[in-house]
Amino acid sequence: MKSKLALLFSIVILFSFLFAAWGCAPAEDVVEEPAEDEEPAAELPDEDIFIVIAAGSPGGVYFPLGAGLAYVFERRIPGVTAMSETTGASVENSRLVARGESEMGMVMANVAWDAYVGEGAFEDDGELPVRTLFSMYPAQQHLITLANSGIETIEDLVGMTVSVDAPGSGAEVTSYIILEAAGILDQVNTVNYSQPEAAEALLDGQVDAVFYNFASPAAVVEQIVASRDAHFVPVEADLIDTILAEYPYFSPGFIPAGHYGLTEDVSALTVGNLMLVNEDMDEQLAYDLLTAIFHEDSLAELVGIHPIASNFQVVLASEAPVPFHPGAERFFGEQ
Repeated sequence: MKSKLALLFSIVILFSFLFAAWGCAPAEDVVEEPAEDEEPAAELPDEDIFIVIAAGSPGGVYFPLGAGLAYVFERRIPGVTAMSETTGASVENSRLVARGESEMGMVMANVAWDAYVGEGAFEDDGELPVRTLFSMYPAQQHLITLANSGIETIEDLVGMTVSVDAPGSGAEVTSYIILEAAGILDQVNTVNYSQPEAAEALLDGQVDAVFYNFASPAAVVEQIVASRDAHFVPVEADLIDTILAEYPYFSPGFIPAGHYGLTEDVSALTVGNLMLVNEDMDEQLAYDLLTAIFHEDSLAELVGIHPIASNFQVVLASEAPVPFHPGAERFFGEQ
């Protein structure tokens, strides 16, 4: 019995040795040939690139667009990792880009101009080193109240409590411009709420009206009209003319019938929205970012995220009040 056990043990040891030897033997090199219709992989850069997009708060257009652009960059630019961050929007985004804390920032055109020349909210900052990557889309300044508020015109805001949007946002800056041009700024109790907070405050009766600025239709406004009967206060033509005489980067516009259940257009002050970058951004990187954005498949994906991306057209994107980055000039010059 002992001899049989010893023999069995020897066989187990032998087979264990053979399997180990086979497992350690070098395998033949296997070279996978790419399919004939497969494009060769793009060459990776020497260093990974991290892109932070300063967007806005949930409920507006900046927020989903920022996430969509981050997705596009990671898909189409080798070595790029991108993310979109929630911010107070235009004024804050301008400073984040200028300080290099964000590589890109979505900014209303009037705020972008002030940042570039060091005026308005940026008097203490001085001229910021920002440049335009591309012009994104025009957006309307919304003024919304509830149907039973009695507010029919801008002048009816006298004595009322009004949210002018988040501190540091372009909507806040534009709200003050409208109220000042109407001559009632010192007669209105202005408060700062983020976009979702303003909607809740309006529905709960904490404020009488709210200002927003984004391209319609916007999700947070749709939530308001789904909960209560709302009224959209127009900015009359003569008031818009007064504003344009001093601030030529605005334009007359309207919130179109069909949006938010409106049966007719609502006159509104309109302003463009720019994507800003730091003037020191690498020229090739700026060029590559635009190449990724204006790829046919990218545009379809971005429109699927928010229909406002249908405005991402080369002719519209290449016009802005703030000078373009050299990489953007090269890109648009080739189109």
